[in-house]
Amino acid sequence: MARQFSGCRQKVFNRGRAPLAFLNELVDWALQAPAEVFARNAKFDIYSSVVHQLGPWEGDRHRRAAMLEVLRVLGGFESSWNWAEGVDASNPASNTPCTEEAGIFQCSGNSMAFSPTLKALLLATGADGSCESFIVTTKTNHRFAIEYCARLLRFTTRHHGPIKGGHIHPWLSRAAMREFQGFLAVSLPPG
Repeated sequence: MARQFSGCRQKVFNRGRAPLAFLNELVDWALQAPAEVFARNAKFDIYSSVVHQLGPWEGDRHRRAAMLEVLRVLGGFESSWNWAEGVDASNPASNTPCTEEAGIFQCSGNSMAFSPTLKALLLATGADGSCESFIVTTKTNHRFAIEYCARLLRFTTRHHGPIKGGHIHPWLSRAAMREFQGFLAVSLPPG
């Protein structure tokens, strides 16, 4: 059965609307993603950053849906939902393979320094763990790009300018998050 998106198709700033294929990939990933990606922790992370817009948290399904909403808006801000987006030419610090932004969420290879689990995620794809392999994998392996960014957001809210600067926050939508929750309800228990 095809998913009918409405709230998730709201415009994001001047970036337009998230493509249906991207929204479906987000939901498909969230239905299979490990619970640890969404579990409570003691860090100031993305859930701490967006609790006023999307919280308070009511369990795993709610937290998964909130992550999807963050990724929906972040993908718009960072690349207008372009999986193959390249380096940010306006950033003078993007001058090495490890500082170069890559893909839909514009993560850079140096973000692997936040946790060895991030590099392990890259290695699990068959990549060699280098920043060059990070760039290629982030642009071509959609599941990896989604999970990598979600995990990174659990370690820091300072890697992405649109989050650090609070630019995504006004564009986060409870209606879109509830829509994501509905799609997740098909397979996930509420707690």
